[in-house]
Amino acid sequence: MDRRVFLHSALTAGVAVQLAPREDGAPAVGLSSPKTPSPPFELEEATVAALQQGMTSGRWTARSITEAYLARIEAMDHQGPAINSVIEVNPDALAIADRMDQERKAGKTRGPLHGIPVLVKDNLDTGDRMMTTAGSLALAGSSAPRDSTVVARLREAGAVLLGKTNLSEWANFRSTRSTSGWSGRGGLTKNPYALNRNACGSSSGSGSAAAANFAAITIGTETDGSITCPSSIAGLVGIKPTVGLVSRTGIIPISATQDTAGPMCRTVADAAAVLAAIQGFDASDAATTPMRTRPAPDYLAELRPDGLKGARLGVARKGFGQRGHLEPLLAGAIAALKHLGAEIVDPADIPNVEKLGDPEGVVLDYEFKAGIAAYLATRRGGPAFPMKTLADLIAFNSANREKEMPWFGQEIFERCEKRGPLTTPEYLKARAECRRLSRQLGIDAIMARHRLDAIVAITEGPAWVTDLVTGDHFTGDDTTPAAVAGYPHLTVPAGMVHGLPVGLSFFGRAWSEGALIRYGYGFEQGTRHRRPPQFLPAI
Repeated sequence: MDRRVFLHSALTAGVAVQLAPREDGAPAVGLSSPKTPSPPFELEEATVAALQQGMTSGRWTARSITEAYLARIEAMDHQGPAINSVIEVNPDALAIADRMDQERKAGKTRGPLHGIPVLVKDNLDTGDRMMTTAGSLALAGSSAPRDSTVVARLREAGAVLLGKTNLSEWANFRSTRSTSGWSGRGGLTKNPYALNRNACGSSSGSGSAAAANFAAITIGTETDGSITCPSSIAGLVGIKPTVGLVSRTGIIPISATQDTAGPMCRTVADAAAVLAAIQGFDASDAATTPMRTRPAPDYLAELRPDGLKGARLGVARKGFGQRGHLEPLLAGAIAALKHLGAEIVDPADIPNVEKLGDPEGVVLDYEFKAGIAAYLATRRGGPAFPMKTLADLIAFNSANREKEMPWFGQEIFERCEKRGPLTTPEYLKARAECRRLSRQLGIDAIMARHRLDAIVAITEGPAWVTDLVTGDHFTGDDTTPAAVAGYPHLTVPAGMVHGLPVGLSFFGRAWSEGALIRYGYGFEQGTRHRRPPQFLPAI
């Protein structure tokens, strides 16, 4: 039995036939059909390397690639299945592409991202004609005074800023019963695999846009699950870096201890190229201080097909609220990891997962109130910009209830407003407890006990049916331990459940992105689970 057949057999052993789409692309048993027709697209599933090769050969230019993605957005995001993932298109995109073409013609290329279109989440500042709103009408009509550090580094790398993606408003930190992917400014982002299913939050627009081939690469942000959950649900590779690897300057915040930006792409290689471009020290973000002296890792050197050979991986099973129907997929992933050379310790459950929720909630409340006031101060240079504090945002939402709160309220905002300063003993105690439980008594403890190189787990169950009335119905996720610890987390497509993608997570100690990319690339190359969406109306 050859390698590819073995891995396919390992994944599907014991799984009913309807758990995966047919090889000919037809819907599996139980799927609604027909799919929404999509026009032929020359760049479908095109990688960064393929686009670079095409520009080098003269087949494409940065302008022709940008034009193709803009046409795709108009045909499929604004019309057709109307995924609604792109909240704003950059009016300067073609001009940027033209400059990159001129540089290439003059013999200058800036690196792997030269001329590559990118969509960024609408909570990253761009000092241009686009708005930065976090999906809220409270910030609509105002512009950021300058680029966020991430956007500035993407521009420096030669990327073409194509536009901004919709998100769960305020990065899903406004209401306890919110619907992921909905914002007052942008409306609801749909899941391109099944339009009635949720895209997960808060980087829902980035996830759906990358999955539907609206850009070569996208950027999301995460506090707890907002890169990894939508990436898993959209069949993508998502990397939530170690907090401090990537600057947060110019990103609308939730938490100073947990926030980070990261890539959401269709392949590990593309995600690695993006992470290499956006990482690094930034004097305006103290969390990046370790990067002042740390050498910049060469993530592209970690792209080894045999990357799993000799890796010692633990399987985390308990504490994530996932259901038994995912067990066959996890069993197939474990079999594939073993066949690809990994040594498996099963189980290797992370201690104290169930104890993290309460202290994490306290930390986020305090840090959001302080962080949003500091961020809004950077926006005061705009014309008559009235939003200065969280209290101002609460008042705006109340005054514009029909547009901002037709489906859910702002209970989290109101709770945060009651919190005190960051010197409050309650906050300091909760922050210390989060660190202790997630690091010393959590991920660090289990990795030391079993001498692990990384931990693997199912990232998130398949996408649930969107329900604006009652809110999200998460199907279990593994995001909290790495999020609270500030440690890196990589998710890679692991297969399909009833035609819906599910990801496999790799996470480990701080600054271990290179190793996680190596393991994730080995798994990706050995299994090839990524499938483009069919734009089914429902499942």
